[in-house]
Amino acid sequence: MNAGAELLRRNGYTGTGVKQIVEAANAPFGSLYHFFPGGKEQLGEEVIRTSGMMYLALFEIFFADEPDLIHGIEAAFAGAADTLEATDYADACPIATVALEVASTNEKLRIATADVFTAWIETGAEKLGKYGLSPAAARQLTIALVNSLEGAFVLSRSLRDTEALEIAGASTVALARTLLPDA
Repeated sequence: MNAGAELLRRNGYTGTGVKQIVEAANAPFGSLYHFFPGGKEQLGEEVIRTSGMMYLALFEIFFADEPDLIHGIEAAFAGAADTLEATDYADACPIATVALEVASTNEKLRIATADVFTAWIETGAEKLGKYGLSPAAARQLTIALVNSLEGAFVLSRSLRDTEALEIAGASTVALARTLLPDA
């Protein structure tokens, strides 16, 4: 499944073939249908759900070690920029990559991406609420953070530059400052 996740992250759903997945996993071709009788669609759904939870764990990492909300946001955007640069702009978020492709064409995968985004928003709002934000403000900031990060990934990958991530991070920090109760 890790091979599938990497290929989806880099090539998207339609740009990733079953043969590529099997070769990248160093697995016999028949094993794909043994473990995923629904074929590529079932594998794609599993990759989306599994990868989505792995990316959710990054939220915990960026905010666990930072002294406050602002530093956590800055660390998240800086980490995203570092990852893009280190991978020559190939590794961004597989959820957004697939969501953009399938939202109008594949209901099962659309639902899987929606479930992941919903989990991110709910968990993020819960975690950001611990910084003193009201539930509504924590949800607003979480949605802004996800929007900014995902949009900046698209621009950064296209432009092969992290300026969009830097600006998105600064905009998210500015919003956070207005929402914090002691701001």
